[in-house]
Amino acid sequence: MSHPTAPDTHTFTFTQGTLPLLISIPHLGTDIPDELQEGMADIAAIKQDTDWHLDQLYGFAHAMGASVIQAKVSRYVIDLNRPPTGESLYPGQTTTGLCPTDTFRGEPLYRPGHAPDDTEQARRLALYWQPYHQQLRDELARAKAQHGAVMLWDAHSIASELPRLFEGRLPDLNFGTADGRSCDASVIQAVVDVARTAPCTHVVNGRFKGGYITRHHGAPSAGVHAIQLEMSQRLYMQETSPFGYEAAKAQSLQPLLQRMLEAGLQQLKALPRP
Repeated sequence: MSHPTAPDTHTFTFTQGTLPLLISIPHLGTDIPDELQEGMADIAAIKQDTDWHLDQLYGFAHAMGASVIQAKVSRYVIDLNRPPTGESLYPGQTTTGLCPTDTFRGEPLYRPGHAPDDTEQARRLALYWQPYHQQLRDELARAKAQHGAVMLWDAHSIASELPRLFEGRLPDLNFGTADGRSCDASVIQAVVDVARTAPCTHVVNGRFKGGYITRHHGAPSAGVHAIQLEMSQRLYMQETSPFGYEAAKAQSLQPLLQRMLEAGLQQLKALPRP
C-alpha cells in the first residue's frame, strides 16, 4: 500500500510505494502563477503541450506498489526534463528550452519584453526544478538501498503529429534509453517484448531518446535503470482542445502499461546487483 512521504509542494506531489519502481511524470503540471500569466501570450492559457491525464492513465500504479512523482507546475514555467544549464539534448533539431519561450508549434509564449531573463530563469530553477530533482534523487537512493536496484520510468505523452518537431505521424510507443546508456539492455528488451504483443507501433531510441531525467538519473552500472516512454496521445485522449480523456481507449491501454512495467521489474530482479 503506497503512502505519502513528502508533503505536496508547489512543484510536485509524491507518493511512496513498496516496489523498486519510480514513475516520474514531469510534464503533467498545469499551474502557472498569476504573476507570470500577466506577461504571457493568450496561447499559453491553453497549455496545449501538457502531458494531459497521465495521472489518470497511470492511476493503477499506486495499487501495484509503485512510487509516483508528478509535476504540478506547467512546463511553460519551467521544463523539469531539461538540463539546468539549458543546453539542447537534441543538437540540430527543434526543441523547447528550460524556460520555453514558444510552444511546440512555434507560437510565442510571452508578450514582447516579458520573456524570462537569466535572473528569472535562475529563480524558477531554484523554486521548481531543484525540488523535483532532489525528490527523484532521494527516492531512487532509498529504493536502491532497500531493493539493490530500481527502475525509473519517465512517463510522457505528445500529439501524434507535430511537423515542427518530427515528420509524419509519431509511433504509438516511443521508448528512450539514451541509446542504451540509461538502462540494461535486458530490461528494456523485456518491456519491448510486451509492447510487441499489442496492436501498437513502437520504436526504441527513435526521435525521443530520453530527456534529462532519463539521461542524468539512469545509471545501470549503479543499479538505476531509466526508461522514458513518450506515448502518442491519440492512444487515450483527444489531441485538440479541450483535450478530453477517452476512457474506453485508456482502459484498453492501461493493462499494457502495467504488463510492461511488470516485465521490466521482473527482469530487474534477475540482474546481478552492483
